[in-house]
Amino acid sequence: MLRQTLHKSIVVEGLEIFYREAGQKDAPTILLLHGFPTSSHMFRNLIPTLSDRFHVVAPDYPGFGNSAMPKVDEFDYTFDRLAEIVDSFIEKLGLKKYSLYLFDYGAPVGYRIATRHPERVEALIVQNGNAYDEGLGDFWDPIKAYWQDKTKENAETLRNSLLTLEATEWQYTNGVRHLEAIAPDNWFHDQFLLDRPGNKEIQLQLFYDYGSNPPLYPSWQAYFREYQPPMLIAWGKNDYIFPAEGAYPYQRDLKHTEFHLLDTGHFALEEDCDLIAGLIRDFLEKEIIFSQAA
Repeated sequence: MLRQTLHKSIVVEGLEIFYREAGQKDAPTILLLHGFPTSSHMFRNLIPTLSDRFHVVAPDYPGFGNSAMPKVDEFDYTFDRLAEIVDSFIEKLGLKKYSLYLFDYGAPVGYRIATRHPERVEALIVQNGNAYDEGLGDFWDPIKAYWQDKTKENAETLRNSLLTLEATEWQYTNGVRHLEAIAPDNWFHDQFLLDRPGNKEIQLQLFYDYGSNPPLYPSWQAYFREYQPPMLIAWGKNDYIFPAEGAYPYQRDLKHTEFHLLDTGHFALEEDCDLIAGLIRDFLEKEIIFSQAA
């Protein structure tokens, strides 16, 4: 039986954090961490398909979705700080053990949390979430230029190429099998939030701070090798932002991964939600529920 998704807010370190929640709280928890330029909205279809067996929680980061959006001079928009807020959110909800679904920005947020609390992580579900230099291809060249030289000119290049309605639509439609399966509501919803006064400045700051992530890749990879968390990889292989070259290296550091390349693009859930949900259910049943019962 599918359970109703609840839409909640909680104050975390003085900020109102919105989140979606479904399922019994005593069931195994899956924490869904969203990417750019979206929010927990990207999980709206996945949550009910999992909530009959799992406790599912999906927060919006500050500056995203329905969470508080302090201005760039009022909040430190870095991946370190986003991870701290999500970590405090986890503490406030009293989540002691959880699996992490890591997508796009959710990977650097989630890996910071996982390396801080490895004993809490029961499994990792990676969907186009990068932790290797191989996963940063040509798409990243103008962003890397911004890391090297934070000028107004480089910022405007990113503003005009990544923060427009056309760019947001492209993220959803590039690499998909069936364009008709992708609802336009997605990019209109995300762009409405991007177009809020001050939000583009937030996104530019996070583009710049993404440069803090590659130096942490070796520590995340060391975490994989030491703790060997069970990992399900369900990766849209046609993604130009995080191409499949970033999926394969996980197998270097993890002795066992369940590995799936899907014939779709960046937002794989839009085209393959039922498939990914089935993979998650089977994987967590085997790696967590069955192992706990044994």
